[in-house]
Amino acid sequence: MEISETAQITDNFVRTYRALGKDNLSILADLYHQNVVFEDPAHRVEGIDQLTQYFSRLFQSVTHCEFQIHETITEGSVAYVQWTMLFSHPKIAKGQQRQVNGCSRLAFSDGKVIGHRDYFDMGEMIYEGVPLMGPIVRHIKASL
Repeated sequence: MEISETAQITDNFVRTYRALGKDNLSILADLYHQNVVFEDPAHRVEGIDQLTQYFSRLFQSVTHCEFQIHETITEGSVAYVQWTMLFSHPKIAKGQQRQVNGCSRLAFSDGKVIGHRDYFDMGEMIYEGVPLMGPIVRHIKASL
């Protein structure tokens, strides 16, 4: 795969995630390969249908979710994307907006994303926003 093609798919990824919401999940099919494998610290899904269902559940459970993309790096048929996810969940931090910093590793095939692995701190995302658990998790992280 040419680097320019990798950069184009990465740019499409950035545009898609900046626009992604519960009402336009169909745009995922334009970005992801039919046989995509998506992984994050809590999930692994295979195939575009499972991925679309995963995002549907995600957007149904939050009151707000948006991605801010900070940096992209491409190399061959792989890209890395640094991002911040801003979200509000009614059961986390009393519904107040939280942010999680992360990075995605993307692998490409046939002009689409076939591998997507997210790296982020699950404690930062969820556990620090749960009453009683949050102070404990923050204390443990501070003492490491």
